[in-house]
Amino acid sequence: MVVLAASICTKGGKAVISRQFRDMTRTRIESLLASFPKLIPTNTQHTTVETAEVRYVYQPLEDLYILLITNKASNILLDIDTLHLFARVVSDMCRSADEREILSKAFEILGAFDEIVSMGYREQVNLMQVRSVLEMESHEEKIQEIIARNKEAEAKEELKRRAKQLEMQRREQQRRAVGNSGGYMGGGVTGYSPVPRFDSPEPRPSRISTASPALPATRAPAFKSSGMKLGSKKTKQAELLDALGGDLAASSPDLSAPTTPAVAESSAVPAPVAANNGRGSLPEVEAESIHIVIKEYISLSLLRDGGVQAMELKGDMNLQISDPDLAHLRLTLAPPATDFGGNQLQFKQHPNVAKFTPGKERVVALKDPSRAFPVNQSLAVLKWRYAGTDESNVPLSINCWPSASNDGTCEVSIEYELENENVKLYDVNISIPLPDGSYPTVTSHSGDWSLNPSSHSIAWTIPSVSASDDTKSGSIVFTVGGDDVGAFFPVEVSFVGKGSLAGVAVDSVKKTSGEDVETWSVDEVVSVDEYLVV
Repeated sequence: MVVLAASICTKGGKAVISRQFRDMTRTRIESLLASFPKLIPTNTQHTTVETAEVRYVYQPLEDLYILLITNKASNILLDIDTLHLFARVVSDMCRSADEREILSKAFEILGAFDEIVSMGYREQVNLMQVRSVLEMESHEEKIQEIIARNKEAEAKEELKRRAKQLEMQRREQQRRAVGNSGGYMGGGVTGYSPVPRFDSPEPRPSRISTASPALPATRAPAFKSSGMKLGSKKTKQAELLDALGGDLAASSPDLSAPTTPAVAESSAVPAPVAANNGRGSLPEVEAESIHIVIKEYISLSLLRDGGVQAMELKGDMNLQISDPDLAHLRLTLAPPATDFGGNQLQFKQHPNVAKFTPGKERVVALKDPSRAFPVNQSLAVLKWRYAGTDESNVPLSINCWPSASNDGTCEVSIEYELENENVKLYDVNISIPLPDGSYPTVTSHSGDWSLNPSSHSIAWTIPSVSASDDTKSGSIVFTVGGDDVGAFFPVEVSFVGKGSLAGVAVDSVKKTSGEDVETWSVDEVVSVDEYLVV
């Protein structure tokens, strides 16, 4: 057998870690991994797939794939056995097989891969042998550590001995100085010599010498402190004037007024406190005896010139039942309002929940109808995921258009539009960076805006965005000094939404006996992990 590479990748074909055992360029291995998910046949139990050049031997690893890329002449049975050993090694070294855990253990995992396959050929090792090799202790290393500790202890002892020797020399010098001053003219405080020395003008230079270094020492902090206060208050004042749209600046040209910075500080504090509020303005849902929570998390990176750089949506449905009489039930999902994700929207059920039947209604129910759902326990019954670059799946489009003028300023026009009408967005915040040292003049805007001093950016906020009113789209236009159009990126967007971007909704709830359940509640929340325009 010849193993060309061993890799762990996402279901979208993105490499997490990869070890090549033969000479292969990075472009080549990334191309092979990117084409791998497209080759996987649907509704099949096979774990191998071939192309004209190579063979993929793969195995699911929770939300990832672990796979070997071999030549077509390789022994498939040995390849499958090697793949199982790779999977056991990864499971043994990682607490969970998710991307973050594997990246944190990447160095150890790649070392284990090298112990299993060398130059493309399988080594005759098992899991215990690989574990013992990775945990092997070096006798020479221990000896070196003992020698280093002994040298450190000897150095500390030598330091103590020299410090004691210096202390003895200092005391001996003090003794000699006291003996010399007291042996001439009788010495002591009652002697003659100290009196003229005290009243004579010779000590005056010593007074000047002791007072002169103290003067800059006391003045220096006062100078630095006042300078910092002056600069910080002037900055906050300028930010406040811009946050008020320039009206205050027109009415009060005196920028050194002491009351303006105080107002700026008080107006700048509540904004981050209000934004950091969990659900924000999303209405609470009163839980019934059957309570269904649908949560989705989106990560999106849009290109400033149009298109999607990367997009990932993760969702889960949790079921909580408080009445034991309603524990035998089945949920029927509504047909999706839009074809979000298409075939790339993947569903994954709880091991005890039956899978969806293609071409029929999507039903969430236990495989064994005689069993009941757990009571007073939140159970994740369904998960779904989408990863792709289809621009039609973007829920909120952002168009940032900076235009440089000949007078050294830029006019920036930003607009948003709600593309996915399944959701209603709350607390929409769009943050636009500003060039250093420049402050904007806003000419028109919908919603509210303010300056964020910590990031030197405009925080444009819209309380709610929905398809049923005039907030479906909006814009803001401002002018700011600078001619670098790239200084206004990346634009960061945050919001919390009600609904499901993927169109996952509950249509009906019935008992397994066929009786309808009339009272149940659904809480649908969409959160943002990352939403950027780069």
